[in-house]
Amino acid sequence: MRVFGGRCFETPPRLCSGGFMKVISTAEVPAAERFTFWREVTSKVWAPYDLRCEPHLESRFRARLDISEFGPVQASLMTATPYSAERTPRLIRQADPGLFGLVCTVRGHGVMAQDGRQAEFGPGDLMLADTSRPYRAELSPDVPGGQVLVLCLPRSLLPFPHRDLRHLTGVRLRGDQGMGALSSQFLLQLAQHMHELGPSDTARLSTLTLDVFTTALATALDAQGAVPPHTRRRVLMAQIFGFIRRNLADPQLTPDAIAAAHHISLRYLHKLFHQEGHTVAGWVRERRLERCPRGPTRQFSVSFGWRGDA
Repeated sequence: MRVFGGRCFETPPRLCSGGFMKVISTAEVPAAERFTFWREVTSKVWAPYDLRCEPHLESRFRARLDISEFGPVQASLMTATPYSAERTPRLIRQADPGLFGLVCTVRGHGVMAQDGRQAEFGPGDLMLADTSRPYRAELSPDVPGGQVLVLCLPRSLLPFPHRDLRHLTGVRLRGDQGMGALSSQFLLQLAQHMHELGPSDTARLSTLTLDVFTTALATALDAQGAVPPHTRRRVLMAQIFGFIRRNLADPQLTPDAIAAAHHISLRYLHKLFHQEGHTVAGWVRERRLERCPRGPTRQFSVSFGWRGDA
């Protein structure tokens, strides 16, 4: 028996270390055993699923799972041959870890169905799944190697009634507008840079990861009042920092323009930066100076505003 990510595997997975990240891969598993092996892996990392794969794809099935811990949030980047996964009532009775999963599509397309709703999703889109109730998810075979980032956390960490969250399962949370765009941008960059993050980086990002998760759901539920003020402020600052980074080349990137883009007063913008120990103009100037690369982890850190020297 082997312990991995706080969970015990009766059958030791092909596990290797990628720095702070843990990696499970089918690369060294005989081809005829890969899909069965993958079924065991997903049942231990997430929950038991009924997995199905087209016969012509199963014969050359490949998959990889890169896992990091961001405080209470487990982030798993899965790259796999297209297949479907279903949580049935029988499997839920067999084991229920009581998790919510926020899924961000990095590459490919698919479908998710839960609670009588079904939605198609594509790159950047978000989907919420509850392991305690039946659902089905499928990666479309239009992309040979689909990729999704899955954030899992216990229900108890979300400040919303479970009955309200049921309104979001089986629903596409658009990744191209509003808070969904912020969450999507954060998660896509997280997927891109996970291999570069060490323990201190994941510790710094853990609070923001949970905040972005919570605020995205609150926005979708129109329940912003359930999110503590300090959480809303941190997420707003992450949104502002990302906006500045994306528009550094714009000569019209002024404090007035930044405030207007986020529907806040200029006075409040200056107050937010003062609380962070910066001025607006000074932070913009520093980011422009950092256009010269200082390493991938540093670039990721400043994109979301946490300090590289903290």
